[in-house]
Amino acid sequence: MSRGRAGRLPTVDSVTPAVLVLPPFVGRDDVGRLSRDVRARAAAEGGVVVCDVGGVLTSGLVLVDVLARLQLAARRAGGRIRVRGPSPELRALLGLLALPVELEGQSEQGEPPLGVEEAVEPGDPAA
Repeated sequence: MSRGRAGRLPTVDSVTPAVLVLPPFVGRDDVGRLSRDVRARAAAEGGVVVCDVGGVLTSGLVLVDVLARLQLAARRAGGRIRVRGPSPELRALLGLLALPVELEGQSEQGEPPLGVEEAVEPGDPAA
């Protein structure tokens, strides 16, 4: 972060993660090409690659398998993937299988979602 002039907000340097939009029909035949893309983007873009699955028509375990392989490719390059636009069914499958991928808009583990306040018991000391 750099300092701004008096009366102005400071300029913040931020890193926008690379976005990889998956095709509507994705399968095991696409894993090699997509893995190369993820590895290259993870190495060049600071480690996080957003995989946009909003337009993917493939569903079920095939898509979960592809995402697991992309996560493995990103980890090998020192990064990770973040999934954007998953359907409710894909969210449920990822949760059921405990696949270690981050879903965009999901609060971090142990953190409450935005707008949710923790309950305070009467008599609790102020933090």
